[in-house]
Amino acid sequence: MGGLGEIRRRKRGAVARALTLVENEPRRARAMLREMFPHCGRSTVVGVTGPAGAGKSTLIARVAATLASEGMRPAVLAVDPTSHVTGGAIMGDRARMAGLDGSGVYVRSMASRGSRGALSASVRDCIRVLEYARYDPVIVESVGAGQTEVDIASIADITVVVFSPQTGDSIQAIKAGLTEIGDIYVVNKSDLAGASQLYDSVREFAGTGPGGQERAVVRVSSKRPSSAAALARQIAALASERRRGRKDRYAARLESELRDIVLNSVRDRAVSAMSAGNARYDRCVRDLRAGRVDPHGAAQRILGAMK
Repeated sequence: MGGLGEIRRRKRGAVARALTLVENEPRRARAMLREMFPHCGRSTVVGVTGPAGAGKSTLIARVAATLASEGMRPAVLAVDPTSHVTGGAIMGDRARMAGLDGSGVYVRSMASRGSRGALSASVRDCIRVLEYARYDPVIVESVGAGQTEVDIASIADITVVVFSPQTGDSIQAIKAGLTEIGDIYVVNKSDLAGASQLYDSVREFAGTGPGGQERAVVRVSSKRPSSAAALARQIAALASERRRGRKDRYAARLESELRDIVLNSVRDRAVSAMSAGNARYDRCVRDLRAGRVDPHGAAQRILGAMK
């Protein structure tokens, strides 16, 4: 892997190797991430979510290209579904962003690996690598949609929710809670039939944000290239506006990350303690079945062994 200096200078090979290390060998990556940490927290993280098939990847490609053309250094993390065969990302999002080659935008696909909310445990550390490389903004696209996708808001400064009249589950997704997390809502493919009805529905459910400010709802169409460029400028303007509160949001994200690390660690230890073949667990199960201990008592014995 290239040195930290090469990553800082955005040498693509070095950045790619650092991201691969974070994804595949997280323990080995810790020393590198420790050195990067003091230089992180200064980029705007834009989370993009919405129903599958809403056109998120193509939209992100257009937005990122506009941001790059206006002097920014965007990077994209596309969280793909995990392949059941290889365990790696299927790479569909990366293929749909092929038009960004040569634009200066850094694009990386990574596998969701089945983690909660479709955001893999390594996403935060991959963001850290891109921040260290001075990419700004870092755009994170999450896979699919639904109630669990609200998790993306916990890692983003700005959350963009994308809907399309093509996806039959758009209204269900609206009602499932996606309109509680967004800063900007996009009705994509707005030239298609049903777009006006969808736009009205999104406006109705979106309402106002925590500060009482009306949430933005915009229409974007591939037949109007200027609409994606306008969305990019809207994201850039919101990022500029929110720089004042970035320190507090970053602190909140770090606290959320700490909780997740601790809870995931406890969960992993619990799974190990309850694995078949673990002598203490097997003995607890035998005693439970024989009536020598009740379920609460058996659980306390297992928990006691985890201390």
